[in-house]
Amino acid sequence: MVTTQDLPIGNVSFTTFQLSGFSSLGEWRRFLFIPYFLMFMLCIIANSILLYLIISQRALHSPMFVLIGVMAVLDMLFPAVFVPNMLLSFLFDWNQISLVGCLMQIFWTQTVGALQSTLLLWMAVDRFFAICRPLSYHKHMQVTNFLKFVIVPIIRNMLINISLVALAGKLHYCMKNEIDHCFCEHMGLVQLACQDTTINNLVGLTGVLIITTADFIIIAISYVIIFTSVLKSGKSSSKALNTCITHIIVLIVGLVLVLLALLAYRTKNNFSPNVRTFISTMYILFPCCFNPVIYGVRTKEIRLQFLKLFNRVKVFSQ
Repeated sequence: MVTTQDLPIGNVSFTTFQLSGFSSLGEWRRFLFIPYFLMFMLCIIANSILLYLIISQRALHSPMFVLIGVMAVLDMLFPAVFVPNMLLSFLFDWNQISLVGCLMQIFWTQTVGALQSTLLLWMAVDRFFAICRPLSYHKHMQVTNFLKFVIVPIIRNMLINISLVALAGKLHYCMKNEIDHCFCEHMGLVQLACQDTTINNLVGLTGVLIITTADFIIIAISYVIIFTSVLKSGKSSSKALNTCITHIIVLIVGLVLVLLALLAYRTKNNFSPNVRTFISTMYILFPCCFNPVIYGVRTKEIRLQFLKLFNRVKVFSQ
C-alpha cells in the first residue's frame, strides 16, 4: 500500500486502489471463499429456477409474477457485480482495482440496488390495484399504462446515481489507496479524498432519502390502504393478502440489512472493520438468496409449478 508519507500530497492522485476487506484474518481469509461461493451459487441457482418457472409456465404469466421474475433477474445481477472479483481476491489476493473500475462497481451496485427498491414499489402498486381496484386491474396493469409508474422512478434513479459517480470521479484521492472493503462502496472511496466531500455526502444522503426512503413511505402507505380496505369490506382476500405479506417480508429483510450497513459506516460505533465489511456484503447477498426461497415457499402458484417441475425431473431421471 502507498500512503501520503511516501509521496507529496500535491503530486499524488491515486488511480488504483487496494481492496483490503478481511485482511486482518491473514491466511484464514482464503477460507471465506467457501461460504461466499456457496451463497453466490445458491443465489444464481434459486433465482434461475424461479425465472425459468415464470417464463415457461403460462399460469405464471400475470403482471405480479412478471415483477417477481424481474426481481429474480436483479437478484442475480446484484452480486454478479462484485462477488466473482471478491472470490478471486480471497483465493489469489487479486486485490487491485482501478479508479474507473471502482466507479463502475459503485454505479452498478447503486443502480441495481435502487431498482430493487423501486421494484418493491411497483409490486405494492400491483397489489393495490388487484385488491382495492380489482375491476380496473387489467386496465391499469397493461404495459402502456404501467409504463407511467416505471419511467419516472427509473429516470430518478439514473440521475442520482450518475451524479453520485460523476462527483466521486472528480475528487483528488491522496489520503491513501487502501479501501477497507471487499468491493467499492461510495462512502468507502469518498472518505479517501483529500478535499472537501460535503457535496458528495449530501448527494449520497439525498439518494437514500429520495430513492429508498421515498419508496418505503409510498409502499407503507399502499399496504396500509390495502389492509384497511380489506378490513372495511369484510371480504375474504387471504390469497391476495398472503402475497402482500410475502412482499412485506422481503422488504423488511432488505431494509434492516441496508440500515445496518448505513449505520455501520455513517455513525460512530464499536463495529470492527471485519464486521462492517461482513454487514455490507450481507445486505447485498443475503436478500438475493432469501428472496427466491421466500417467494417459492409462500406463493402457492410458484410452489405448485416447482413441485410439478421437480416431479418431471424425478420421473425423467429414473
